[in-house]
Amino acid sequence: SIAYLLPESKTARYETQDRPLFEAKVEEECPDCDILYSNADQDTAKQQQQVEAAITEGVDVMVLDPVDSAAAAGLVTRAKDAGIPVISYDRLILDADLDYYVSFDSVEVGKQQGEALSEKLADEGSPKGPIVQINGAPTDNNAKLFKEGSTGVFDQEGVEIAKEYDTPDWSPDEAQVEMEQAITSEGENGFNGVYAANDGTAGGAIAALKSAGIAPASKPVTGQDAELAAIQRILAGEQYMTVYKPIRPLAENAAELAVALAQGEDPPEGLITGEQDNGQEQVPTVFLETIPVFRDNIEDTIVKDDFWSVDEICTKAYAQDCKDAGLQ
Repeated sequence: SIAYLLPESKTARYETQDRPLFEAKVEEECPDCDILYSNADQDTAKQQQQVEAAITEGVDVMVLDPVDSAAAAGLVTRAKDAGIPVISYDRLILDADLDYYVSFDSVEVGKQQGEALSEKLADEGSPKGPIVQINGAPTDNNAKLFKEGSTGVFDQEGVEIAKEYDTPDWSPDEAQVEMEQAITSEGENGFNGVYAANDGTAGGAIAALKSAGIAPASKPVTGQDAELAAIQRILAGEQYMTVYKPIRPLAENAAELAVALAQGEDPPEGLITGEQDNGQEQVPTVFLETIPVFRDNIEDTIVKDDFWSVDEICTKAYAQDCKDAGLQ
């Protein structure tokens, strides 16, 4: 039996992509395997209860995507004391004795976002910005790595930060409030772009721009996760870009690894591609590539991989945008 524990549902991909893809791959690899699935809804106490329930259930392996990357170390200790191997999924659990980590290179994701925004600002004649930087949740180690990657680019390119925020729980509503505060503080002419760490925070930032009567197309906004709403915003010219993290290989590699551990076997040959320092040890890691997505490569990435279909993207409200982009 395999415990599959996800952190939250505000980011759409977890329920629409990660879970079904993981479950399908486990079913394919091990039809007799049981999956104990839980989502913590961004609640550390709830995730602790879910981990305890999985330990009580006597699962053979735990795949854990932490709500809080630091606090989850205690959860790993509990599992390991019970003889249960732990795979850190998507977000790295810090200062813990992990067996494996499966994720994307989060610093590289931040670099891709930062480079895209810096190049766009330069193309529009504002190479120094300034920008509003809306980062992710301070409890998520990935958010720190995205910030590290993007800020490194901004420092190198001389892009100035007018306002910077860390967004509790990755909440789009919080991001909207942060963007409203930045607009009030800096004025419409006080910034030339928005670094939003993911598509949820991008949606909040764009809602604030529109509420203030600012055309989102005039302030390029980044994102991440290739959420359906973000792809539609990119087609409509409201969001500049997103970073496509192919969830299928993430979920399927984690499933293969979990099945192997549950059956007492070594990981499939060639699956482990590197190591990641989590503060306690070098964790054997499966690293996966990410792809910046703009209006002109949606078809060659998102659609080609069946991440979202043309029918899903091109609803009535976006029919003309799709036609203009050559998707219909």
